[in-house]
Amino acid sequence: MPASSPPSIWRQRLEQRLGIWRSLLVYHGIPWRYWQLRRFYRPFVPKGGLAFDVGAHTGSRLSAFLDLGARVVAVEPQPELVAMLQRRFGQHAQVSFWVGALGRSQGEATLMSSPRTPTVATLSTDFVDRAGASEAFRDVRWEPGPSVQVTTLDALISAHGIPDFVKIDVEGFELEVLLGLNQPLPALSFEFVPAVRDVALACIDRLENLAGPGRYRYAVSLGEQLRLLQPQGIEAADLRLWLSHLPVKGPSGDIHAWLPR
Repeated sequence: MPASSPPSIWRQRLEQRLGIWRSLLVYHGIPWRYWQLRRFYRPFVPKGGLAFDVGAHTGSRLSAFLDLGARVVAVEPQPELVAMLQRRFGQHAQVSFWVGALGRSQGEATLMSSPRTPTVATLSTDFVDRAGASEAFRDVRWEPGPSVQVTTLDALISAHGIPDFVKIDVEGFELEVLLGLNQPLPALSFEFVPAVRDVALACIDRLENLAGPGRYRYAVSLGEQLRLLQPQGIEAADLRLWLSHLPVKGPSGDIHAWLPR
């Protein structure tokens, strides 16, 4: 009679299933959500353009980019989410996948993930130690995940072309992703978390170095509100000041950067 799997493995699988269903409800369960996403990203993602969805998770942004008429390269390291994305979008001619993560150089790395909250995964142990101890992540139980392939933004660009927009959602690994890029891009976004705001500040410095001081405009969107606090854009110095005054327990969100046309 075959030996049964340890209870911890079954519990982990159950938590993963429940976590994915919870994420699907949060990101796909609101009927008007897709309309909001299309409206929000339309200024960044032109019809016929190219978008990179780095940290595609359950595919809400991927779907919006497709609806806007763009080609999409979806980057996702978590096997369960990759399988779900490939079932949904695998036959779509406008979608390409990179099953793995992005960083400053090509190689392999161990993914830190959370079965209960599968949209939270990172290659940054520093993020796990610092942000993971904050109140915002009190319900996240980090576990070493699989070893994943790592490539760079430069390599993706060589394979697919220069993207009109790149969405980066990698839980504290944003700077490492941008260190794998050696040219300015038309537009991109990256997540910020107040507990590790130094990562976001370093990302701003990286973009300013790539494009030249003062070329990028910046704006912040908080949480999942899908609204820019500074719709006309502000300069890097003003964004650094805004971040420096953000309380440690303040909301996280995304920083959007674009080169004015």
